[in-house]
Amino acid sequence: MDHAKLPTLFELEEIELGLYRGQSWDLGFRALYGGQVLGQSVMAAYKTIKDDRRIHSFHSYFLLPGDASKPVVFDVENVRDGKSFSARRVSAIQNGRTIFYMTASFQKPEEGLQHQFAPAPNMPKPEDVDSDIKFYDDNFAKLSTRMKDALPFHRPVDIRTINASHSFNAVKRDPKRQLWMKGRDTLDESIQLNQASLAYASDYHFLSTALQAHGLAVQDKSLRLATIDHAMWFHQAFKFDDWLMYEMESPFSGNGRALVQGKIFNKEGVLVASSVQEGLLRQVKIN
Repeated sequence: MDHAKLPTLFELEEIELGLYRGQSWDLGFRALYGGQVLGQSVMAAYKTIKDDRRIHSFHSYFLLPGDASKPVVFDVENVRDGKSFSARRVSAIQNGRTIFYMTASFQKPEEGLQHQFAPAPNMPKPEDVDSDIKFYDDNFAKLSTRMKDALPFHRPVDIRTINASHSFNAVKRDPKRQLWMKGRDTLDESIQLNQASLAYASDYHFLSTALQAHGLAVQDKSLRLATIDHAMWFHQAFKFDDWLMYEMESPFSGNGRALVQGKIFNKEGVLVASSVQEGLLRQVKIN
């Protein structure tokens, strides 16, 4: 197939009220792609929320590696419904064990003081940047069978990294990355679907930004990378099937961990979301 359809990933089966099942995509990684449980957890939480409320933030922890060959069950706890805000806790479960935990906060939209003290990055137009998937298409014959099978699940999000070739070169440089991204398929006006899709994509190329400070490439076999926690804030409405700018940087690494921060802008330069992640960054000896 050409590519999988991102909206189908968020078509969760309702087992009973507050309990949902989502299918998994195997992206060819060592474990289930973290963005999948981020996006599906957002969608699961939305299923228990009144239509007049929108998610404005979530905070999550990855507890165990997920299995990409199996579905994920989402257990949503109603923590509170206030006059303006609602809170939900989501547990992602596989094989009877909690692999991921999210707390999400929702709010009724309201008018108020507004400012943006975050300049949009100066980036080439997306039309002038090659899609990241082109590298794999150009080297398709060299890919493993598993990676060939996984490619259709990488295509739903068109990611175009500025100077993408640097990701494969072990050269020290500032731990900062800029990319364009958008969904390949047209999405409806559903705020839920657009936010779940952005949560899904926010995990792409994020933690590996820290490697640039150390002159390491993501394919280095001595590296052990894994997400520990991931938080996100939604500021403004956006459409995920239109181009978004994602600017990432890593201000710190140490103690076997690395911190990365991200700002997401629409093509007009409006800050629509922010993200922060901490992950395992460990280098081991290879015999």
